Amino acid sequence: MTHEEKRSWIMLVVSAVGYAVYAAVVLSRVDGEPLAATPYVGVLLWTIGGAIVASIVAEIAMSVVNPRASRVKDVRDREIGRLGDHIGQAFVVIGAVSALLMALAEWDWFWIANVIYLCFVLSAVVGSLAKVIVYRRGVPRW
Repeated sequence: MTHEEKRSWIMLVVSAVGYAVYAAVVLSRVDGEPLAATPYVGVLLWTIGGAIVASIVAEIAMSVVNPRASRVKDVRDREIGRLGDHIGQAFVVIGAVSALLMALAEWDWFWIANVIYLCFVLSAVVGSLAKVIVYRRGVPRW
């Protein structure tokens, strides 16, 4: 398994777990009120920060476990990275357009923030999943 494939796995797992923790904490705070009235800002910021720290720690641990692993990217790694990024970026655009439309419709900030966060997570998860699949099955020939 290449260094870049391991990084994709880390991004996939950390993003999915981070969002699952966020969703669980926010949903546990509902207490019979509307979901939009639930306090979410602190949890959102802490889970994003926690995911960043977890990703950094996981990459450091990966480097400590196998210090002699090559970190050189070859053409295949760059193509896989570019393909995964293109696939994931679609969700960033979807999130931005959705947030813009929600803001124009004057939706509550809760929904706007959550659609942006969800789309960032989907971008990371789907992009990383695409990279892992391509690493396992090979680069498609168009």
